[in-house]
Amino acid sequence: MSLSRKLTALAAGAAALALALSGCGGGSDDSASGDLQQVEFGYIADYNGTSLLAIAKDQKLWEKHGLKADTKVFTNGPLQIQALGTGDLDFGYIGPGAFWLPASGQAKIVAINTLGNADRVIARSGTTSIGQLRGKTVGVPEGTSGDMILTLALQKAGMTKKDVKVVNMDASTIVSAFASKKIDAAGFWYPAIGTIKKQVPDLTELAKNSDFESQVSFPTAFVAGNDVVSGQKDKTEKTIAVLRDAMAYRSANMDKSIELTAKMLSVPVDQVKADAGNVKVLSVDELDAKTKDGTIGKWLNGMADYFVQAGKLKSKADPKTYYTGDLFTAAAAK
Repeated sequence: MSLSRKLTALAAGAAALALALSGCGGGSDDSASGDLQQVEFGYIADYNGTSLLAIAKDQKLWEKHGLKADTKVFTNGPLQIQALGTGDLDFGYIGPGAFWLPASGQAKIVAINTLGNADRVIARSGTTSIGQLRGKTVGVPEGTSGDMILTLALQKAGMTKKDVKVVNMDASTIVSAFASKKIDAAGFWYPAIGTIKKQVPDLTELAKNSDFESQVSFPTAFVAGNDVVSGQKDKTEKTIAVLRDAMAYRSANMDKSIELTAKMLSVPVDQVKADAGNVKVLSVDELDAKTKDGTIGKWLNGMADYFVQAGKLKSKADPKTYYTGDLFTAAAAK
């Protein structure tokens, strides 16, 4: 089987998983005409990854900018980066744990999205500190924000992954493994932790993003394939314009954005509202200002320091080589 077909199969499996966990679906906007430019767009089934796409669909922003979006759901960012590299996706969404991939040259960040606080290290009842995980089995989706929060928490406790038994698992496996007591703890995230809590209501949360806010930021982002940015400038600019319009709508209509996200994911509004509670939404104006004054560059440099220390990156690259902030801010004038 070719790599492209394998990745397509992975995406299909990811879609089936997300449907099982949260009842969501993707697909193209049926109202779009054949004259519109096709965009293959990946996302994750949570508020961070879905809200702008839900708004774009409802407000017909794709058509406004001459595009037609075919959206595909994935369970994590690294799978989307792979699909970008093979051309199966044009754009995708990643959480902070996958930022090392564009930082290593495998994709471009075309828009910073939000600041997240959904990641946790969770454990069974009775475990009250990271130190008590020594020698225990910890599940984590490698290369994700779950991996990132676990690594940071272990470092803060004076430990490394060598002090625990780390098992690389995908999202669905962590849910079932924790519920069936096959793992003692996990580096994971909401809203999937909410699914676990329905079966294990007395689990404990040992670490969260805000515990490390003085050390590193946790932005989420939209990414594009390198070839898309370099060879399809028109599509890239139009897609950024859609994202900016959706961001403006989201900032002005938070409650409505939650409703639209719930509709797209086919889940209760209260579930999405709780998920959105772990998110700091950034307005277009804030993102423009933070791009121009270097704040986002500092975020990316801080994250790169972590990824170098964690062994994900050999060395830091200038954020300007993988964050196309100039394209994002230039869209304001169009």
